[in-house]
Amino acid sequence: MLKEDYKFTILRADNTDLNVRMQISEIFAEGFTQWLGYFSKDKSIIAKALSHMFVLEQFYVAIVNDKVAGMTACTDGKTLSVRLNKKELRKHLGFFKGSMAGFFLKKEFEVLYENISPNTGSIEFVGTAYEIRGQGVASQLIQYVFENTPYNNYVIGEVADTNTSALKLYKKLGFEEYKRKALSAGKAKKIGINNLVSLKYKRK
Repeated sequence: MLKEDYKFTILRADNTDLNVRMQISEIFAEGFTQWLGYFSKDKSIIAKALSHMFVLEQFYVAIVNDKVAGMTACTDGKTLSVRLNKKELRKHLGFFKGSMAGFFLKKEFEVLYENISPNTGSIEFVGTAYEIRGQGVASQLIQYVFENTPYNNYVIGEVADTNTSALKLYKKLGFEEYKRKALSAGKAKKIGINNLVSLKYKRK
C-alpha cells in the first residue's frame, strides 16, 4: 500500500460527536480474529456483539475524514477498558456461544494488573482500520498517549508473538520485552500463537 498524506485528529473516544463505538468494534473484530473466530466467522457479527463493551473514556481514537482510523486504550492498570455484557453477547451470538464468549472473553479481556508499578499506564487494544494500515496511525496514537497522560512508565501486555509488525513498532517506539508467556500446546495449535509477549516503556 502506498503511503498517503493522512491528517489524523486524535482525541479521547468520549469527546467526539461521531458515533465511534461500532467503528472501534469493527477494528477490534478485524484485529483479534485469531481469538474470536470460534464465536463467529462473520466479523460483522462479532463487531455487533462486542460494540457494547468499550469504556469510551478509556479509549483514544484517530479520526480521518470523519471515520475512526485507529484506536487504543490507556488505563492505570486498575481500571477496566472493556466490560462484557452476557445479554448483549447472547443477543448476537446465540445463547450457547454468547454464554461461552461471556465466560472466556471475560478471562482474556477483563484483566487487571495485580502489582502494577506506581505511575504506570497500561496501553491496551491497539488497532488500526484495515484499509489504512501502514500509514503511521498506531505510532501517532501511542505518541499522543505519551504526551497526554500523566504516567512516567507504560506497559503493553500479552502481544502475540506472531504479530511481528506490532512488536517491531513497539520496540521502535522504545518499548522493551520484559516477559514472555508460553501457551499450552493445544491452545497454541488452535490459534496459531506460541507465546504472548509483554513490553514496558520508561519515559526518559
